[in-house]
Amino acid sequence: MKKERVKLTGAEKSELFAEGVVTVILLLLLNLSIIILLHLAILQDESLVNGIYFLKKTMTFAGGYHLWSWQNIFIILMGIGDLVVLYWRLIRRYHQMQLRHVILELHYIANGHFDHRINFRVRPELQRVVDSINSLVDSTVNSINEERAIEQSKDELITNVSHDIRTPLTSIIGYLGLLKSGVTSPEDQQKYINIAYTKAEQMKSLANDLFEYSTLKSTNTKLNLARLHIYSMLEQVAAGFELEAEKKGIEIEIEARPKDLTIQADAEKLVRVYNNLISNAFKYGTGATKIKLVANLVNKREVELRVENNGEPIPKDSQKKIFERFYRVETSRNTKTGGTGLGLSITKGVVDLHHGTIRCQSDKNWTSFIIRLPLDPKKAPSKH
Repeated sequence: MKKERVKLTGAEKSELFAEGVVTVILLLLLNLSIIILLHLAILQDESLVNGIYFLKKTMTFAGGYHLWSWQNIFIILMGIGDLVVLYWRLIRRYHQMQLRHVILELHYIANGHFDHRINFRVRPELQRVVDSINSLVDSTVNSINEERAIEQSKDELITNVSHDIRTPLTSIIGYLGLLKSGVTSPEDQQKYINIAYTKAEQMKSLANDLFEYSTLKSTNTKLNLARLHIYSMLEQVAAGFELEAEKKGIEIEIEARPKDLTIQADAEKLVRVYNNLISNAFKYGTGATKIKLVANLVNKREVELRVENNGEPIPKDSQKKIFERFYRVETSRNTKTGGTGLGLSITKGVVDLHHGTIRCQSDKNWTSFIIRLPLDPKKAPSKH
C-alpha cells in the first residue's frame, strides 16, 4: 500500500505558518542590524573603505557601468542565507509535527486498537522507527491470535475427546447394565458382550491416538533414523492391506523410481504414515478401484512419496483443513465411517519430524497425498 505524507490539521498548518512569519521577521531584524553595524564599521575604518572601493573598481565595466555593487552581492548572499534558515526552521517544525503524529498513533495502538497501523510516510530516520512499530504490532497481533487459536484448540480438544469417549462409554455402561440385570437370554448376553468389547476397542484406539499425537508434538521426540529401502517398505505395507483390498475390489499398485531408492528415515513412523493414508483411502475413497503407492527421487536432496486413489474426491474447502486434529470431512463423527480424527494429524506430525512437507490434492480423477522428504533429515533445515 502506497504511503502518503502526514496530513496536517488546521491548527498545525496555522502553527507552521506562524513559525514562518516569526522566522522571517526575526531574519529581517537580524539583516537590518548587520547592515547598520556594517555601515558604522565602514565610517570608522579607512582600510575597509579602501577595500570596498577596490572591489567596486574591479567589478566595473567600461563606461563606468557597475554590473554588481558590493551592496547587491551582500544582500543577495544574505537573502540566500535567510531562505536556508527559513527552510531549516520550517522543516524542523514539520518533523516535530510528524513525531507528534507518530506518538499519537502509538498511543492509539497501545489502547487496544491492534488492527491499526501507521500508514503515513515520514523522514527516513523516523520511518525506520515507524516500520519497527508496525512490525512489533504485527508480531503482537500474531501472538495474540496464536494464543486464541491454542485456547480454542484446547476447548475443541476437550469437546471432541469428551464426545468420542462418552459415546462408546455410554453404550458399554448400557449393555453392562442389561447383563447385570440377569434378564437377558444367552444369545443376547453374547451379543451385548461383543458390542461392549467393540466399544472398548474404540476407546482404546482413541487413547492410543491421543498418546501418539501428544508424543509427536513433544519437543523431546526423537527419530530412530536408519537406511530405508523404499520399494521394500511399500511391498510390506501393501501386503498388510491385501485381504482388505481384495474384499473391496481395490488394486494396490507400487512404483519406485529408481527401484533401489533409499532414504534415511524412521521406518516405524513412516509405516504408520502409510497405514493412516491407505486406511483413509479405504474409508473415504468411495468407488475407488485402485490405490497407488508412488515414490520418486526429485533431486539429490529430496524424495516425493504419493498415496493416490481414484475414489470420491475431497471437497476443496476441506483440503486445507484435513490435517487439523479431529477434523473430519464427514462431520457426523460416525465411527463406522471415520476414526478418531487424529490419523492425518499424526501423519503430518511424522512428516514434520522428518523436516518434510505434506499436502492434499484432489479432483474427479485422483485424490493424492503428496509428501516431500529429505534424503537425510539430519542435513535438512527445519521447516517449523
